[in-house]
Amino acid sequence: MSIDHTSLAATIASLTEGETDTVSLMATVTCEVHHADDRFDWTGFYRVVAPELLKIGPYQGGHGCLVIPFSRGVCGAAARTGETQLVPDVDAFPGHIACASSTRSELVLPVWNGKGDLLGVFDIDSNQPDAFTQEDADQLTAILAAAFKNAA
Repeated sequence: MSIDHTSLAATIASLTEGETDTVSLMATVTCEVHHADDRFDWTGFYRVVAPELLKIGPYQGGHGCLVIPFSRGVCGAAARTGETQLVPDVDAFPGHIACASSTRSELVLPVWNGKGDLLGVFDIDSNQPDAFTQEDADQLTAILAAAFKNAA
């Protein structure tokens, strides 16, 4: 199965229309994205809870790391730099945090609200190497921007 970005965007837009609660938005987006593609083995959010600190938010899949400082791992890099992290081989990423030993590749997208506040990062892990494309990154970035534009 491969992701239908257009259908996914329409579904998420319909489900999240008018919602402003960040956790509700995160839970809904996680569910829809996780089930949209069989490459996605762990899908979820790490929320900014303090300066330079992420904590796990709504997710689907096996357990995740509970706390990630901005200074560590792929999620920390996305939060620290504000840039998407498209990692075809996690073992080649300096400082990768192995929350699950089965993860081979990862896509992490920073998530902002409409005011420009960093809410957290959206993390997708795959047990397949090189599972994610630039198109995945671009399309999911647009979906997240639309879903979280009114988040508190």
